[in-house]
Amino acid sequence: MDSTLILAIRHGETAWNREGRLQGHLNLPLNALGERQAERLGAALAEHPIDAIYASDLDRAAVTARHLAAPHGIDVQLDERLRERAFGIHEGKLWTEIESGFPEDALRWRRREPDFEPPGGESLITLYARCVAVVSELAAAHAGQTIAIVAHGGVMDCLYRAATRIDLQAPRSWVLGNTSINRLLYSPQGFSLVGWNDDHHLQGLTLDDPGVPGFMPATTVTAKA
Repeated sequence: MDSTLILAIRHGETAWNREGRLQGHLNLPLNALGERQAERLGAALAEHPIDAIYASDLDRAAVTARHLAAPHGIDVQLDERLRERAFGIHEGKLWTEIESGFPEDALRWRRREPDFEPPGGESLITLYARCVAVVSELAAAHAGQTIAIVAHGGVMDCLYRAATRIDLQAPRSWVLGNTSINRLLYSPQGFSLVGWNDDHHLQGLTLDDPGVPGFMPATTVTAKA
């Protein structure tokens, strides 16, 4: 079976990324900077062969994917299985609010306990299984082709761990930048990493989530034309 090249892309920035609020399954639009990031993404990959584009059905991912799809004249196929981790009762909260109001949850979160489920949400184990299963399914259907997966930071994190065989509980040391381009190969043996966080097209329009829930250093970002 031929390998499938996967372009794995996190959605553009939202207002809640900037504020540091957990979004999860809540449906937030791109902010003005996120729209510019998505436009740059579409231009950067306009000449890159892409056979199919799949995206989370949440607007921040779906709109980013449509910017990517426009130069190729293909439709974006939405799949709710590509959504961010469900954070349950903590969706919409700042990390400081979780620390002060739910200290036990905050502690388990910081420890990256794989089986910890925020009340009403998903554990890392459940998220990982969901993300790996759906992307494996989609990639297997396009053997020998190139597909784009436009989703969320949690999905990107799972794909990186699957490709590098890093444990779920290990601290993250890799970047999950908005609309950066991540490249993986899929074969029946699983995922392998080709390249990560290609952000040459953004020219300063970047904002990384450094792995601590709710921490987004807005003051470090300067939008450029």
